Amino acid sequence: MMASLKTPLYEEHVKLGATISDFAGWSMPIVYESTIKEHLSVRKSAGIFDVSHMARILVKGADSAKLLQKLIAKNIEKAKEGRMLGPTAFLNEQGGFIDDIMVYKLSEKEYLIVGNAVNREKDFSWIKRFTEGLEVKVADITFDIAMIALQGPDSSKIMKKLSTSDIMDLDFLHFKKEIEVAGVKSFLVSRSGWTGEDGYEIMIPSDSASKIWSALIKAGATPCGLAARDSLRIEMGYCLYGEDIDENTTPLEARYWVFTFNKPPYIGYDALLKKYEEGVDRIRLGIKLKERVVPRRGCKIYMGEKCIGEITSGTYSPVLNCGIGIAYIDSRHALVGAPVVVDIRGKKRKAKIVDFPFITK
Repeated sequence: MMASLKTPLYEEHVKLGATISDFAGWSMPIVYESTIKEHLSVRKSAGIFDVSHMARILVKGADSAKLLQKLIAKNIEKAKEGRMLGPTAFLNEQGGFIDDIMVYKLSEKEYLIVGNAVNREKDFSWIKRFTEGLEVKVADITFDIAMIALQGPDSSKIMKKLSTSDIMDLDFLHFKKEIEVAGVKSFLVSRSGWTGEDGYEIMIPSDSASKIWSALIKAGATPCGLAARDSLRIEMGYCLYGEDIDENTTPLEARYWVFTFNKPPYIGYDALLKKYEEGVDRIRLGIKLKERVVPRRGCKIYMGEKCIGEITSGTYSPVLNCGIGIAYIDSRHALVGAPVVVDIRGKKRKAKIVDFPFITK
């Protein structure tokens, strides 16, 4: 069995006593002390996550925009330097997700793609597949650049302690290159909120990752593992590749608005347009249970005796104090507010269909 890859922060996680497990081929911290404590630290103050396992791919050259216009489901011509374009996606010919991604326009001829860890090699190969005859170079910089996510309502206060005044001018879904953080020149710092909170992604040279990680903790951020990352994104109703979306799922079924029809056709465009016109058989919605029991992937959902869908991701919500789940429901039964039951380990649990997000931010 192939050994797991390790991020530049692996030893820091070990020192902090994190429970380490394999995730997408990487040895990652799942929890440090308490998933609930880590989850609530992000909702109430600030938490940090090692997201260095995520794919980071540079596309550079005179034909970069031309290549990406063919591959991504949003209009690259509308991308502005210093702004994140996304979330968007690479789609296959059937309109299914190759990956959901963020695109950073570094310059007119250079773009950074950030994708899911599980799809790093697939994304790289997918991009390379369409470069023949184009003036473009594709490089996987995942191992050169570490990435730390700071999330929570106190994120700006913490960044202000560690960085220059320039960081305070950074708008949502924008980024700045070479911002200094804790005395280290970053590759870039971006601002987004994938937990539903204010937040930043700090990309720095791998050999400086430990210094930044320690500085963020000292400034008041709580180290958080992947378990809290999962419960936070489920509370907001956000998708995880391999759980809620995959190559057999289209953005229409997922209600994941990563695409546009207002651009020249891209790979997957025709299939997506056809499904848009014909309609979908299932829809991604939320399931909120009446108790603390947690629904897991594969749990069936019933209206009376009829199975109408199943859970793809589930967790306990520390904010709502109950179990919640992301599910795909038969479109004929996709009635928000309708009572249902979920079969959890052979027991029928009362629940209802809800829309996203589960919590209001």
